[in-house]
Amino acid sequence: MTYLKKISFVLALVLISACNQAPADKPESKPEAKQETKETAQEFIKHAETEMLEVSMNAERAAWVNSNFITEDTDLMASQAGEKLTVTGVRLANESKLYSTTGDYDTDRKLGMIRSALVLPAPSDAAKAKELSQLSTELNSMYGKGKFCDQDNKCANLGELSDVLATSRNSDELLQAWNGWRTISVDMKPKFVRLVEIANEGAKELGFKDLGAMWRSHYDMDADAFAGEVDRLWEQIKPLYTALQCKVRADLASHYGSDVVDVSKPIPAHLLGNMWSQSWGNIYPLVAPKSSDPGYNLTEIINTKGMSEIDMVKTAEDFFVSLGLEKLPATFWERSLFVKPADREVVCHASAWDLDWVDDLRIKMCIKKDAEDFQTIHHELGHNYYQRAYNKESFLYANSANDGFHEALGDTVGLSITPDYLKQIGLLEEVPDASSDIGLLLNMALEKIAFLPFGLLVDQWRWKVFSGEVTPEQYNQAWWELRTKYQGIAAPSDRTEMMFDPGAKYHVPGNVPYTRYFLAHILQFQMHRALCEKAGNKGPLHRCTIYNNKAAGKALDEMMQMGASRPWQEALHAMTGQNEMDASAVIDYFAPLKTWLDEQNKGRQCGW
Repeated sequence: MTYLKKISFVLALVLISACNQAPADKPESKPEAKQETKETAQEFIKHAETEMLEVSMNAERAAWVNSNFITEDTDLMASQAGEKLTVTGVRLANESKLYSTTGDYDTDRKLGMIRSALVLPAPSDAAKAKELSQLSTELNSMYGKGKFCDQDNKCANLGELSDVLATSRNSDELLQAWNGWRTISVDMKPKFVRLVEIANEGAKELGFKDLGAMWRSHYDMDADAFAGEVDRLWEQIKPLYTALQCKVRADLASHYGSDVVDVSKPIPAHLLGNMWSQSWGNIYPLVAPKSSDPGYNLTEIINTKGMSEIDMVKTAEDFFVSLGLEKLPATFWERSLFVKPADREVVCHASAWDLDWVDDLRIKMCIKKDAEDFQTIHHELGHNYYQRAYNKESFLYANSANDGFHEALGDTVGLSITPDYLKQIGLLEEVPDASSDIGLLLNMALEKIAFLPFGLLVDQWRWKVFSGEVTPEQYNQAWWELRTKYQGIAAPSDRTEMMFDPGAKYHVPGNVPYTRYFLAHILQFQMHRALCEKAGNKGPLHRCTIYNNKAAGKALDEMMQMGASRPWQEALHAMTGQNEMDASAVIDYFAPLKTWLDEQNKGRQCGW
């Protein structure tokens, strides 16, 4: 899964723990009380946006240099710039508390953005603020340094253990790797408990019921209503997921035997090809239909035609130009990183950047000439085109409609990379017939549909923890109850409250909200369906491409230009005509697969 690399004021506060300590050489001071008028609030916002833009640009450039020239010096530069960004954000969030509702839409919206941007809000008590920062740093470090060492003192890191989960078909090996990684999170629990206590205190000081309510406040609706909205979307998806889980469970039982997989119970979590059972694509060979040949090999085509890495990026740019959008600026081609340099180490994870909030757009990739990176490039350029579309908005509005929209848009573009698109651009001579579709849809479902319940439950667990509904004495029990309830999986070994299995997923010790990924997986199909309708598509949704359609491009661009200036419901309506998120588009897209799954599952007891 690629991600958007954009250290804006808001995103940086998601990724960097907050500390509201004053610099060591200056005494801590509190902002003086101001007269709360619309004019003074607007003046505060004007200065705040100017300051945030400046520190964000500095942090972004430092991060770019650090990612492309990794040295101790650039590490320090990026860290210092990030620290300044964080301190600025905390100070402005605290100052924003001086202003109450003014009745002016933009003023009140921006005050709310500044106030709720912090993911780990520190309380006003300086000692607790320092402790919160230390706890966050320690938890991140514990995860990053995590290794499992067996009884022979042979140690393995997450990547090595994940490779075992992805490739081994020996249940004992899988179990050892699965259990091994969860040893790294045991010592995190007391630190996480204390972190929750302090951050909750900070959230309450900002006027929120608890930290979970603060996180949910980003979505232009009541925090509790948003939680209900997430549940509603899941209910739309659940029948498709249940059918997929049923088919996968039966095939795993056939492979491993009924003593390992009971077809009437949840699937043991270590058998699904992924450390967290969040995506199941690695076990596709075990569940693939008899006729699973898609009819072409895109990686082979790319190499046979002699496409270079730049050719692949140009092809993706041509996709957006075909929709009526402008070419990327010349600086994109001059400043992006497309190929791994031979003389130095760089961060190769694909990412899209916006360094000046105008048009200094870049991607950073170590492109491989294969089908996966062909799709990834289209996805990353989706971020760049979104960034440029809203560049006329003020700083706080220069972002996506909600935190699920940016990833959703990149993936929406990816859904248009169909055989018909490949034929139109000359990479395929003929479009394979529909007999190849089930294999393609199943492979996609093992990634996108299998992910949905996991994308939902990570924050479901944290919201319960933050509210106090789940106490530290119930952390692991509640975690596995949710995993069974939503995913239909179970722990393959005994789990006790001495363990802290949620901490084995980075986003928990890293304090990164997770619901955005669930929303993105819903929104991408809803956006794709709407754009295909505007393009006049009459065939199956999974075969539609919006390539070369100006009507679809116009709708896409109009939504992107809105940035975060209006509630996400209005942005969604501008593209889709709908005011709420709707998972029925997922059902429409995978309709042929659902029919096939139901046929495969005849006579089976589905559910858990």
